[in-house]
Amino acid sequence: MSKGTETRSRIIAKAAPLFNRKGYEGCTMQDIVEAVGLEKGSLYGHFPNKEALAVAAFEYAWNETSSARMARMDNVTNTIEKLKVHVANVVTLPSFDGGCPLLNAITDNDNGNPALKKMARKALKEWRLYLQKIFEDGQDREEIRAAVDPQEAATLIIALLEGAMALDRVDGKSGFLKGAGRHLNSYLDTVAP
Repeated sequence: MSKGTETRSRIIAKAAPLFNRKGYEGCTMQDIVEAVGLEKGSLYGHFPNKEALAVAAFEYAWNETSSARMARMDNVTNTIEKLKVHVANVVTLPSFDGGCPLLNAITDNDNGNPALKKMARKALKEWRLYLQKIFEDGQDREEIRAAVDPQEAATLIIALLEGAMALDRVDGKSGFLKGAGRHLNSYLDTVAP
């Protein structure tokens, strides 16, 4: 890996938690300069503007989050158990510094930065399609009832988990996400034939 690539990667890794905690508008290039220990000109040597850095930071944060959420899913073959592992990962694993990058990007950029909104939309779609495919494969293996709509089931899981995260954050205490996890485990037991 070249020194330039290493520096770029280090900038992204340091900027991602800042953007995730402070949001696009709240995070300044000066914040990133201080965290990385480089001059502002060096940042602009790697990124043409703040928006490009924010997009790279979101991609980094979301990739880290997605990897954690999908951990150990390949260790089980049964569809229901695979989905339960996913739910457990979301509920129990520590979130990326500052919380779920997807939730943060959606709320921070609803009417703001179009590039970040586009990235959040893409991440959400990929997550939904990933879960949808698991449901479809489960139906092919007759581990999920044929009457279950894979898209609706995937959307339900995401909506319940992300919504519970938002409730935990707004309420200032935990419990909603754990409750959502218990409910989803019960729901997943009902979709088996």
